Amino acid sequence: MANGSIAVPAEPKGKLVDFYKQESKHKGIWSWLLTVDHKRIGLMYLLVMIGFFLTAMTFGFLMRLEMLTPGATIMKPQTYNTLFTLHGVIMVFLFIIPGVPAVFGNFIMPIQIGAKDVIFPRLNLLSWYLYIAGGIIALISLFTGTGAADTGWTFYVPYSIRTTTNVSLTVFAAFVLGFSSILTGLNFITTIHRMRAPGMTFFKMPLFCWGIYGTAWIQVLATPVIGITLVLVILERTLGIGVFDPALGGDPLLYQHLFWIYSHPAVYIMILPAMGVVSDIIATFSRKPIFGYTPIAMSTLAIALVGYLVWGHHMFSAGTSDTSNVIFSLLTFLVAIPTGVKVFNWVASLYRGSIEVTAPMLYALCFIFVFSIGGLTGLVLGTLNTDIHLTDTYFVVAHFHYVMFGGMGILFFASLHYWFPKMFGRMYNEKVAKLACIIFVIGFNGLYFPMFIAGYLGMPRRYYDYLPEFQVYHVISTVGSWIMISGILLMFANLLRGLRQGAVAPANPWDSTTLEWTVPSPPPMENFEEIPVVTKGPYDREGLIESKVKHQLKH
Repeated sequence: MANGSIAVPAEPKGKLVDFYKQESKHKGIWSWLLTVDHKRIGLMYLLVMIGFFLTAMTFGFLMRLEMLTPGATIMKPQTYNTLFTLHGVIMVFLFIIPGVPAVFGNFIMPIQIGAKDVIFPRLNLLSWYLYIAGGIIALISLFTGTGAADTGWTFYVPYSIRTTTNVSLTVFAAFVLGFSSILTGLNFITTIHRMRAPGMTFFKMPLFCWGIYGTAWIQVLATPVIGITLVLVILERTLGIGVFDPALGGDPLLYQHLFWIYSHPAVYIMILPAMGVVSDIIATFSRKPIFGYTPIAMSTLAIALVGYLVWGHHMFSAGTSDTSNVIFSLLTFLVAIPTGVKVFNWVASLYRGSIEVTAPMLYALCFIFVFSIGGLTGLVLGTLNTDIHLTDTYFVVAHFHYVMFGGMGILFFASLHYWFPKMFGRMYNEKVAKLACIIFVIGFNGLYFPMFIAGYLGMPRRYYDYLPEFQVYHVISTVGSWIMISGILLMFANLLRGLRQGAVAPANPWDSTTLEWTVPSPPPMENFEEIPVVTKGPYDREGLIESKVKHQLKH
């Protein structure tokens, strides 16, 4: 039996065929559309999500062009409102929330725990189809009814129940996407509980799997709340049931409570698996076990738990009571503690490590820098008096993007570079990948950092126009967006070139220690010829060295 804690190139007893070449009863495109293989489903998510991401990025690019000068530049106010709604809906519901769990959770997690697949493969395929259905409904909402929604991605009432634009269909799209998220969460929780390899206790799981596990619980428990809320918005618009509409005796503040009860934990759906990726990458490229494995694992669950209790900090200026504001402010500071535990342990893992700055490692290091700015500015917004000053300004926009795009976005790119050899069996150009990362991060900070200053000085968010004194910040931001997009396009071009012309990837190009690197690149259909038996921790490098010596002596 193989030892699950080592990561030398696999020595198959028979000839293993990778999952791309494995024959099935379905041929051609149907072998993908009807597949129940977790790896193919993960790749289908990846392909569609990149399409959605590039679409939303284009909307963001056009919005920044509009903001280059005061007054009308390239579009009218209604078009601007539509674009920022679509940019938010696509980015949040179709890319950021499902991104890491759906793509890398599907492809990598079952292999990391030594399983042949997820426990409910057909349910997994159904989740993908629900995701696609939600995306298609969102696109249909653009071209039907009385025009695309103009409410912003939060769909705040009472505006969302009174605007004549196509809000109901857009909201229904988000409702369908929620079902996809719930089913994926159920599948992952059950898979982790029931399909871990022999010997793999919870505390021998890679930290990426801990991130997926914590996220899956949030998906299952929090998503139904937003589902019910969105249905109520549709009923309010069509039947006038009077739940949220103050003119009918409803309470618009109730909508904000229900929306943020889901949407704040959703932040952790986005970031927890991504934080697991950082732990895996740092352990691999600092060539030493991760420092504080157990505190990092426990902090994942602590963030998932405390994250449920802080939604009220989005409503300090909405008229909630002073007592609740104080409590939510305190709880907001508490959630910073487990996050700080993670950052401390990552930095400690680097200390005295034999650090190799590859492209995935560079992205991970940039994440720590960028996310720390986002996290610290979150404390400014979690403080009652400063939040009142900064509410609904560009400061919030900057903080949101530093946490969301600077967190999940950068780590999505890091994951793509880290697991690219495993997923596609090819290597990319390392120098170009690093150059793209540097350009991207420079552009990112050029785009979003001026928004902190503009927001502090009073620039309101969601406004189509602005006073002349804010123009300098908008010009810097717009130029920053050009630099950032250049880095993103260079990154995708490099990966695409690697996919077509890159060198063949070995089973373990990074000398990593987790189970996915013990199988060939790309993996065979059922991942393992024999289910491994795990005897050591996921980041045990002594086992790797011993195994490499045995492997060399044998050959």
